[in-house]
Amino acid sequence: MESVAKPVEQVERVIIRFAGDSGDGMQLTGDRFTQETAAFGNDLSTFPSFPAEIRAPQGTVHGVSSFQLHFASRDILTPGDFPHVLVAMNPAALKANIADLRPGAVIIVDTHDFTNRNLTKATYTSNPLEDGSLDDFQVHALDLTGMAVAATKEFGLSRKDGARSKNMFALGLLSWMYGRPIQGTLDYITSKFASKPEVRDGNVAAFKAGFHFGETTESFAVSYEVKPAETSVGRYRNITGNTALSYGILTAGHLADLPVFLGAYPITPASDILHELSKHKRLGATTFQAEDEIAGIGAALGASYAGHLGVTSTSGPGVALKSEAMGLAVMLELPLLVIDVQRGGPSTGLPTKTEQADLMQAMFGRNGEAPLPVIAAQSPSDCFDAAIEAARIAITYRTPVMLLSDGYLANGSEPWQLPDVASLPKIDPAFATEPNHVGVDKDGAEQPEFWPYLRDADTLARPWAPPGVAGLEHRIGGIEKKENTGEISYDPGNHERMVKLRQAKVDGVAASIPDLVVDDPSGRARLLVIGWGSTYGPIGAGARRVRDRGLDVAQVHLRHLNPFPANLGEILARYDRVLVPEMNMGQLSLLLRAKFLVDAQSATNVRGMPFGAEEMEGILLAALADLGQTPPAPSDDLDLQEALR
Repeated sequence: MESVAKPVEQVERVIIRFAGDSGDGMQLTGDRFTQETAAFGNDLSTFPSFPAEIRAPQGTVHGVSSFQLHFASRDILTPGDFPHVLVAMNPAALKANIADLRPGAVIIVDTHDFTNRNLTKATYTSNPLEDGSLDDFQVHALDLTGMAVAATKEFGLSRKDGARSKNMFALGLLSWMYGRPIQGTLDYITSKFASKPEVRDGNVAAFKAGFHFGETTESFAVSYEVKPAETSVGRYRNITGNTALSYGILTAGHLADLPVFLGAYPITPASDILHELSKHKRLGATTFQAEDEIAGIGAALGASYAGHLGVTSTSGPGVALKSEAMGLAVMLELPLLVIDVQRGGPSTGLPTKTEQADLMQAMFGRNGEAPLPVIAAQSPSDCFDAAIEAARIAITYRTPVMLLSDGYLANGSEPWQLPDVASLPKIDPAFATEPNHVGVDKDGAEQPEFWPYLRDADTLARPWAPPGVAGLEHRIGGIEKKENTGEISYDPGNHERMVKLRQAKVDGVAASIPDLVVDDPSGRARLLVIGWGSTYGPIGAGARRVRDRGLDVAQVHLRHLNPFPANLGEILARYDRVLVPEMNMGQLSLLLRAKFLVDAQSATNVRGMPFGAEEMEGILLAALADLGQTPPAPSDDLDLQEALR
C-alpha cells in the first residue's frame, strides 16, 4: 500500500495500550503490532493484562482485557508507565484505563459501543465523549465497528462477524500511524483463516481499510516514526518468558544429551510451557498432562530416576501440592526442575496477575530439613538462560532446583538474540557406569559393590544410576538412607550427618556461581538497590532516572537466591543503605537480614502489577533523601523532555 504524503514526526519512544472486552481480540491485536515492531528493529517490552475468567462479564470494567507495548529507538527496560496512545473499544475499556493517561495523550475510541446501556455497565453517569471529562486529551471518536462492517460487507460476512474485525481495523490504523511493516500481519491473517476464506478476506479488508483511513482522514494530520534501535549484530526474534523458558529446557536437554520429560497440570500462568514443549517431540521432549499437580511432579521425578531431565511446571498453588514430592526428590537426590511461574496469591488469588510472593515457599515450603537451590529469571528473554542454569545445578548436584518466574515475565515479551547453542557449555550428567566400592562378602572375599550415596568429593553429589544397569542395582525411597550405602537407617547420628550433608551440598552450589557485579557507574553510591526476578526492569529504569538527576545509586540483581553468591555479604556491607524493592511483603529483605545481619529496607508492592519506572524513581529518591541526598529541582527542560517522550 502506498502512503499518501503526510508530515512524519520523529519520536524516540511510544507506549500504546489496546483495550477492550475479553472477546475483542486485544491480545491478538497487541501481539501482531508487537511482531511487526520487532521485525522493524525497535527495542520493545510488552505487558498483556486480562481477566482470570474465561468469559468475563461483557461490557464491565472487570471484563476489560488490554495489551500494552512500549517500543523505542533505544534500549528500554519496562513496558512503560503512562500510555501515549489508548485504543478503547468500549466505555468499560476507557473507564478502566483513563487514570493511567497523562494530559495530552491520544485516545482512539470506538463510538459504536458507547450506548446508554454500555455506559451504565461501565458505571458512567454521563457520556465521557460529551461531558468534557476528556478535554485534557486528544480524543479521536471513531466508529471503528461501523467502518469494519462496511469494509467486510462484500465478503458475505454477517454484521456480527464483520464487527469482529474492528480490532484489525484498529491495527491497520495504528500500523499507519507508526509506520509499521504490514506484510507480516497480512500473511498471518491469510494463514490463520486459510480454511475460512470469507473470514480471511474480511479481516484483510478491515486491516487495509484501517490503514487507508489513517492515510486519508483529516482526523490524523501526522504520522510518527520510531527509528530502529541500535543492537549488536545477530539474529533476533520477539519472545515471551514462557517460550524462552521452554527453549531453555530443550537446550539444557541438548547440552546434557538427556531426553526432556515434562510432567505438568495446566495452571495459569504456567500452562504455555506445557503447550510449547508439546510441540517439540522431535527434539526429544516428552510431555505428560497429568490429572493433578501431584501426578505431574511424580511422573517427572520418575523420569529423572530413569535418566531423563525431569521437569514439572506450575504456579504457587501447584507448588503447595507438590511440596511432599519435592521433599522426596530432596531425599532421593535426583535432578529435577520445579518451575514456579508466580501469580498473585494466596489460594487462587489473582491467577492472571503477577507477584513474587512464593520466595519463602520455594525456600522452606517442605517438611523437615529439605534444602534445595532456588534461582530466578529477571526478564522474558533471560528465562532461557535461567532454565539452563537451573538444569546445570540440578544435574551436577543431583538435586531438585526451584526456578522462579512470574506472570509479568511469562506473558511479557522482548527482543531476544538467538544464541549460538554450539558455544554453550555442555552439562555432564556423568552417569554411573560401574561399581564404585569394593566390599567383602560373607566368605571374606572382595567383591565390587555399588554405593548409591557415595558422594563426589567436590560437589557432594551422589551417583546417578538409571535402573537397568547390571551391577548398579540399588534402592531409593523417602526413608532416611545410611551414609554411602543407601541402606535404610534410623540411626540418630546417621540422620544428622545426612541432613548436614544435604545442606552442605546445596551450600556448595555457591562455589559454581560467579561473583556478583555491582552496577555502580560513579563508584560513589551510598545506596545499594538489590532485587530479584522481574523487578530487574523497573529497578534498572528507576536507577537510570535517578542518575539522570545527578544522584548516585548502585544496583545489583540476584539470579541465585539459595545459596546466595559468595560475595554478596561483602557487597551489602559496602553501602550505607540497602534497599530491596520486591512484589511481596518483604521476603528477600527478611532473608538478607537473617543471613547477613544487614538493615535491608523493604519497598513492597502487592497490587498484582509490576512497579512502574516513575514509581521506582520515587522510591529511590526517598531512600536517598534519608541519606541526605536530594536532587536539584526538576528543570523545565527535563519535564518537557519527558512529556515529549
